[in-house]
Amino acid sequence: MPPFRRVTDQLSVSPQISLADIDEAARQGFRLIINNRPEGEEPAQTPGREIEAAATAAGLAYVHIPIHGGPTREQVETEHRLLAEAKGPTLAYCRSGTRSIVTWALGELMSGARSRDELIGLGREAGYDLSNVLPG
Repeated sequence: MPPFRRVTDQLSVSPQISLADIDEAARQGFRLIINNRPEGEEPAQTPGREIEAAATAAGLAYVHIPIHGGPTREQVETEHRLLAEAKGPTLAYCRSGTRSIVTWALGELMSGARSRDELIGLGREAGYDLSNVLPG
């Protein structure tokens, strides 16, 4: 099982999840899963439609926001809005978790919800270096 890396009480990020991870996500209280991984990025990844079906069966909401390289402004704004509207903690995943945490951090920074320094600290605690991706 990949690690669910807690960023805040409302967000955790993860490398690619499997169908078996869905039950664990539900058990841990997640209410929304955001898939930031493009379909077919690598042959062995679990298809999003299978993750979505398992999430729905477990009572979790699911959204697919595929990010190729860096997120667009629209993707950042969409994910920020979805996180604000989520009815509980969210688990966002991609290949390594990096695109997920970067997309979240950019949304927080753009909205003024958190400072760059705070975001870098939260990223570091979750195992990600955001210092080179957040505008200074």
